[in-house]
Amino acid sequence: MLNDQGQRTGDGATLEQRRTILQLNRLETLTDVVYAIVIWRAFMILPNPIEGDWSWGGVGAFFAAEWPAFLAVGIGLAFTVIYWLQSNALLGQLEKTDGRHTLLVILQLFFLLIFLRVIVMGVAFDPSPGMRALEGIAAAMVGISGAWGWVYAIKDRRLLPDDMSDDAARSMSDRITAEPATALFPVPFAFFPILWELSWFSYPMWIRLVRRRREKKSS
Repeated sequence: MLNDQGQRTGDGATLEQRRTILQLNRLETLTDVVYAIVIWRAFMILPNPIEGDWSWGGVGAFFAAEWPAFLAVGIGLAFTVIYWLQSNALLGQLEKTDGRHTLLVILQLFFLLIFLRVIVMGVAFDPSPGMRALEGIAAAMVGISGAWGWVYAIKDRRLLPDDMSDDAARSMSDRITAEPATALFPVPFAFFPILWELSWFSYPMWIRLVRRRREKKSS
């Protein structure tokens, strides 16, 4: 049951059930705080023309000189929003959490911070096969930890509410499982920039493959 603030209350639940529900509320709060700090840090690392000597002829020259920093922040913010929406969707569909699931969510946040740092490094330095491969591996670790947490949550419906169907849980599982495969797929193409860029658009293909594999197992 949700209160006026949209938080789970666990009315009529046992003491242990109320504890796991409260833990999920706190996990959601922790996750939001981490994402808020990331957004704040992204703003703070933007070049500040007020600091130091003004050596540009105008605003246009300033942006032209500092475009790598703005590009890095823009890409980082885009991924931050994407993963926050994903986190909100996953945690919002659970009824409670436990120690192992909480650990997996925090682990995903840790890998997300690493991934964002790798993105900044990739923009700051000249692109190289090693950096491209590192980006794919870092993104895959975010996806693997997220998929692991969701698969754990839906196994035997241990963390799901009664009103969520098994089909909806499996559909979400297909989407979340396809993400690490999409991130790892470009790694072999790290030496071929164009192929590496195009391979990131393979997400629809991986969703179909994951769904087809699950349907074969269930048939």
